[in-house]
Amino acid sequence: MQGNDPVNPQHYKQHPSGVECIEVTKHFCFCVGNAIKYLWRAGRKGPEVEDLRKAIWYIEKRIEMIESAPQGDRHDWWQENQ
Repeated sequence: MQGNDPVNPQHYKQHPSGVECIEVTKHFCFCVGNAIKYLWRAGRKGPEVEDLRKAIWYIEKRIEMIESAPQGDRHDWWQENQ
C-alpha cells in the first residue's frame, strides 16, 4: 500500500531499534500496552507532550485497576493477554 497506511502507520515503525511497536505491546494488558504505544510514538505523530500525557493517563488507569482489585485477585500486566 502506498501513501498513508491508516492500519500500519509510519510513526509505529520509526523506532531506532527497528522493532515495530505492536511486537512489544502485544505482550501487555491494554492500559500498559497503550502507555507504551504513546511513549513509542511521542513526538512522531503530533506534539510530544500530548503523547506523554496520554501515556500517563493509561498508567494512572492501570494503577487504579490494580489498587481497586480485591486482595489476591490482582492480575499481573503480562497475564491479561496470555
